[in-house]
Amino acid sequence: MALPDWTVYLPVLCFASVCGGFYICRVFKCARISAWKNSPIAKLMARTEKPLFWIAYSLYTRTKLGYIFHKRQMRKARERYPAGHSRTQPTIINGIKIIPVPILSDNYSYVVIDTASNMAVVVDPADPQPDVGFSNIVQDHSGGNRALKRRYRSCRVYGNAMDNIPGLTHPLSDQDTIDFGTRLRFRAFYTPGHTVGHIIYLPDGRALGGPSSLFSGDLVFLSGCGRMFEGNASTMLSSLDTVGSLNDDTLLWPGHEYAEDNLLFAAEVEPCNVVQKQKLLWVLQQRGQRLCTCPSTLAEEKQYNPFLRSHSQDLHRALGLQQKQDEDWTSYRARVLEELRRRKDIYKDR
Repeated sequence: MALPDWTVYLPVLCFASVCGGFYICRVFKCARISAWKNSPIAKLMARTEKPLFWIAYSLYTRTKLGYIFHKRQMRKARERYPAGHSRTQPTIINGIKIIPVPILSDNYSYVVIDTASNMAVVVDPADPQPDVGFSNIVQDHSGGNRALKRRYRSCRVYGNAMDNIPGLTHPLSDQDTIDFGTRLRFRAFYTPGHTVGHIIYLPDGRALGGPSSLFSGDLVFLSGCGRMFEGNASTMLSSLDTVGSLNDDTLLWPGHEYAEDNLLFAAEVEPCNVVQKQKLLWVLQQRGQRLCTCPSTLAEEKQYNPFLRSHSQDLHRALGLQQKQDEDWTSYRARVLEELRRRKDIYKDR
């Protein structure tokens, strides 16, 4: 697949009471853009300059024609994967249940349930079709948010104002927190680079007596990161450093199933990384049975994800890069990241 990381769908985060039918909706990603990565147009535009790509992308995500095409892509994905692209199992952390929900061709939504308070959070529901135990609460980009607000009068829509989110009621900034029930607290981190308004979410593990969980969207995947669509290497490096500053036991829940492709690329870039080789063998076993590969931990990612290892001298040697005499450390790491992303783009398109 030529363009998996270019999935630039504006996230939708919907919070729902399991028992009472009361929903609180958080716009985190948009469904329609999810199918963009699989389109012939995207593959063609990937080889053009950013302005031309942005024109095609905007037409796709903001027009009726793009909506029709997205519906076609969703239908094709359902026909190809009637039971979902992967088999998943819930992870339970002291009464908090996290359920990965496979949607489209390689996307993941996540249902986070506080079993004590019957409060649930649905992260990144890009397709309303899959049954996650609730009503079909997520609609498409062009009308989904407003439709939810019409259906559930108490619905609140959160998001970054820079993403022009339809029906936005609660704009979020970096480090804002959102509380749900008695134990669910999500912290928002502003992480531009892939898109200008990209945000990741971290439910606080301290209140749960366990590790935190990072819902990383299109910023970080298992052994990978998103393309620098609306940012440069310095911007993306700053966002990746935000992830790298989190506790090592943090669980990583990415927006896509890209593990196999990412690790195969990492093996080419850094062939002597033993931890990476072991992880690749495990991922190949999982994917051979169509099993989900998440979550990983940030401790693992820091050992084999090249995009979180721009500081590593082993990686510098593998890439054949050296710090210039007048180059500061941050600029050098940004150059390492830029070279990694360039090689990954070539790897994906060949």
